[in-house]
Amino acid sequence: MRVLVIGPAWVGDMVMAQALFMTLTARGAEVDVVAPQWSLPLLSRMREVRRAIGLPVGHGRFGLLQRWRIGRGLRSEGYDQAIVLPRSFKAALIPFFAGIPRRTGYRGEMRYGLINDMRMLDKQRLPRVVDRYVSLGLAGDVPPPYDIPLPHLAVDAANRERLLVQLGLDMQRPVVAFMPGAEYGPAKRWPLEHYAALARELIAAGRQVWVLGSAREQGDGAAIAAAAPGVINLCGRTQLEDVVDLLSLAGAAVSNDSGLMHVAAACGIPLVALYGSSTPAYTPPLSAQAQVLYLALECSPCFKRDCPLGHMRCLTGIEPPQVLAALNHLWEQGRHG
Repeated sequence: MRVLVIGPAWVGDMVMAQALFMTLTARGAEVDVVAPQWSLPLLSRMREVRRAIGLPVGHGRFGLLQRWRIGRGLRSEGYDQAIVLPRSFKAALIPFFAGIPRRTGYRGEMRYGLINDMRMLDKQRLPRVVDRYVSLGLAGDVPPPYDIPLPHLAVDAANRERLLVQLGLDMQRPVVAFMPGAEYGPAKRWPLEHYAALARELIAAGRQVWVLGSAREQGDGAAIAAAAPGVINLCGRTQLEDVVDLLSLAGAAVSNDSGLMHVAAACGIPLVALYGSSTPAYTPPLSAQAQVLYLALECSPCFKRDCPLGHMRCLTGIEPPQVLAALNHLWEQGRHG
């Protein structure tokens, strides 16, 4: 069986989608994925993906001609099924243009005909994003398994060694990685002064701190490094696939609910995940080595980009000593197997 998956647009969602790819390949399917150009290196770290097909359309753009060309180019591939993860009209166009006989997806924007295996999304039955993805790979009346496979990203050892030299890094002290960004908005970002306070404690205890993120977080990394001498700011100095390889060297990570949080979870390292305006009931880190800190205030989750009440207590109320205690708990668990 050959399956074409139309992948999601966000880093974290793409990592969670690996659980679907794993489910399909466990059933003997070959899996190809259509995805934004930025995610192709990430997909190359997923052994379940036979082929990643780049979609050269900017975020939010319709790109009808590009989608038609890709779909027509895939007609000869002989796919048995397409699974469309986004619920938008435009996401369903490529499988339709490719003439794939069975096109599976949830009811969304008016796309009757484009999707001919239409599923109704039961949010009570499928509370997590990963449950919803995996369910699309099963028969319509089959619930997702309790033990959904955990995403796992492969590491490029040669690239990892290259990065250590290129970035002037060493492994003489254990590494804790910080990911202080969150593309969605400020209401998902733990305060930078809290990150700095935690970094000072970790450095004093003999560890080193690397701050990872895109060029957009370069200023955040610089602020943490300025307030905590010894922190190494790597924001904007790496590509997404490089972050996978660097995280594989870390003894732990601390992250907001973000795409890189899901990447860290898929690297299998101890992880403390900080939730504010979102909720771990919806997009938890998919790892047995993750500990979530979430205050569950009466105003949470609001899912807003900015705090509508202006106080951000859902995140400011998580104090650095709590995060340090969570890290120590994870390390203690690791020492005892």
